[in-house]
Amino acid sequence: VQLVESGGGLVQSGGSLRLSCEYSGYRYIGSCMGWFRQAPGKEREAVATLYSGSDLRDYSDSVEGRFKISQDNAKDSFYLQMSSLRPEDTAMYYCVAHPDPIGGSRFCRVERVLEYIFRGQGTQVTVS
Repeated sequence: VQLVESGGGLVQSGGSLRLSCEYSGYRYIGSCMGWFRQAPGKEREAVATLYSGSDLRDYSDSVEGRFKISQDNAKDSFYLQMSSLRPEDTAMYYCVAHPDPIGGSRFCRVERVLEYIFRGQGTQVTVS
């Protein structure tokens, strides 16, 4: 299984960025996909998740209403659209996936994102 992020960069406060995660090596149907972030000197923070093939989405309180997670299975990718960015959103962002979880969609909650078993290499987001 491979996950490859792209789309990070430097953006001004109030701006937008879209992160992409291209996946390979697993069946997307019935998978949890998500994002977490880690700023220097801080703990990892789960940000968003979805259950592939459904409308299920879940977000942390810190990004609810500003970030949107989505997927495009035709492109073997999922995304994190980030809007109204703030300096405190500055972090390395990682995409993660957990194919065919026990419990199905019930596992796909933002509080479980850090348990997902596959992770990309990360992409840096800096908000000035």
